[in-house]
Amino acid sequence: MAFEETLSLPGSISMLSLLKPPSLSRAWLTTPHPSLPIVATCSSDKSVRIYSLTSFTLLSTISGGHKRSVRSCAWKPGVRGESVLATGSFDASVGVWKRWDQDMNPKPESEIVEFMNGVGEVDGGLRTNGGENDNADEDEDWRFALVLDGHDSEVKSVSWSAGGNFLATCSRDKSVWIWEEIGEDDFETIAVLQEHQGDVKYVAWHPEEELLASASYDDDIRLWREDIDDWGCVGVLKGHDSTVWAVEWEAIHLPMLGKEIEGGEKTAVQEKWLNRRDLSGPRLLSCSDDMTIRIWRRQPRERAPQQSKLSIIKSGSNEEDWVEEARLPRRHKRAVYSVAWSQKTGRIVSTGGDGKIVVYEERWKSKNSSLTSENGHRASEDIDARIKTTEDVEVKEVEEIAEWFVLAELEGAHGVFEINHVCWARRADRSKRSDDEEIIISTGDDGVAKVWILDVP
Repeated sequence: MAFEETLSLPGSISMLSLLKPPSLSRAWLTTPHPSLPIVATCSSDKSVRIYSLTSFTLLSTISGGHKRSVRSCAWKPGVRGESVLATGSFDASVGVWKRWDQDMNPKPESEIVEFMNGVGEVDGGLRTNGGENDNADEDEDWRFALVLDGHDSEVKSVSWSAGGNFLATCSRDKSVWIWEEIGEDDFETIAVLQEHQGDVKYVAWHPEEELLASASYDDDIRLWREDIDDWGCVGVLKGHDSTVWAVEWEAIHLPMLGKEIEGGEKTAVQEKWLNRRDLSGPRLLSCSDDMTIRIWRRQPRERAPQQSKLSIIKSGSNEEDWVEEARLPRRHKRAVYSVAWSQKTGRIVSTGGDGKIVVYEERWKSKNSSLTSENGHRASEDIDARIKTTEDVEVKEVEEIAEWFVLAELEGAHGVFEINHVCWARRADRSKRSDDEEIIISTGDDGVAKVWILDVP
């Protein structure tokens, strides 16, 4: 098969550090704070660990709020002076935790060493040293602000809307819940969405609009939006042949494709592609048990060409018309569990059951392209069978002008263990090569979160 070929790739992935100490049981997910150089890692030991990205060491541990594995966590955006973290657990509950940012500073190196040697203790989520901080003000602790109950089974994913006023949760009970914060530590259920036919694995909010995407065991991706006073499904994205494990949105402020055009001039077709991207807005990324990674694009309302078989058509005043734009080169040999879209470079990183980490980049297509033409798939392949007019030819030209290729990959990133999650984060340690440099963080069944750097020519 094509993805079994050994290729010479332009980039490389190398380990920078572990986040220490790791969990002693399976770690599910690591998510970077929206403004501070810290991350939260949730684990099957019922806890969430907060690590520093400046020292790659443990700052605090959140525990005591859940009775089973903490499967997901997400930082609330746009909060000043305080960090707010939502957690979703297999005990069917959702927790909201708070802590003042002034208490989130990295601990002295001596305290870190003592903690890792077993001298320090964890007390209510704070690391203490020989009683010195035993009488610390309770505001220094992670405060379990509230618990949200309602799901009938394991909570699989939690996600805050871009404005931070909505929290979406999904569960093995096949439902998606939307909660609205109506006051200090006060949430109200505003929607219970039950159209999925299987376990709902993941939820993700659009980076700008109040549009929610959900991924499910039923192989479908659903899009949800409020219409007047009622939330409802405004589209179903079909195409995956098995469980959709995760979805992720592209950034609002989109970087240019790969390298600039020689001479700085864009062709007319490239201009059309960029204009269409601006009209469509952020694209949606999905990964599946079928080992494929797909990119979906909204059809601009001003112009809606004939839909491909993989598009969705749903009647209704608030409908969303989406098409499958591309499939990334197929490099995974087992289920793809997680994908992440860099907000800085537009690169994509993926990981899954085969323990591999793969980085992809989108570039203008050249005559010498080979990787994507062999392993990738673009919407133009669906257009080939129905080209009838000059306009159809122009659409095909626009579809084919850009391509995704593999930039770098790493086998066995966590040894023999599966990797459950991968994400991008801003590099914050003293050895960073620039203020904009990004790192990749992978989280696996071995309980370890690993930090990687990407080197490209």
